Amino acid sequence: MRKLYFLSFLFSLFLSSCGAVINESISKNYSYLPIDAKIAILEVKNNVPVNAEKLGFISFGDSGFSTDCDYYSNLSKARKRAREIGANIVKINHLDEPSIVSSCYRMNISFYKYDGDVSQLPQISLQQN
Repeated sequence: MRKLYFLSFLFSLFLSSCGAVINESISKNYSYLPIDAKIAILEVKNNVPVNAEKLGFISFGDSGFSTDCDYYSNLSKARKRAREIGANIVKINHLDEPSIVSSCYRMNISFYKYDGDVSQLPQISLQQN
């Protein structure tokens, strides 16, 4: 019986360590954006419009055994979260590419609400989700 508990513990530890580490802090929420609402994803080199309101941030890290943490997966998760809090700009603040130390893209991202036309901003294209 003791062996069964130990094996169950190891299995649950293994499963929980396969996901990327995600930390977030949301200071303000607006209503959910519909699926057809445009959300701009800005690269590190692009600036956020001056009158955009910051709603929070999210960071994607690596637990050591992470999966599903490539560049586009992280951005898709960030865009989904932005839609949930009513943000229409996702700004990549910092980006670390995979290396010998980590197989994941590590990112720090901020969420903004902007009343202007986000389709006019320079941005990264992703498939709709």
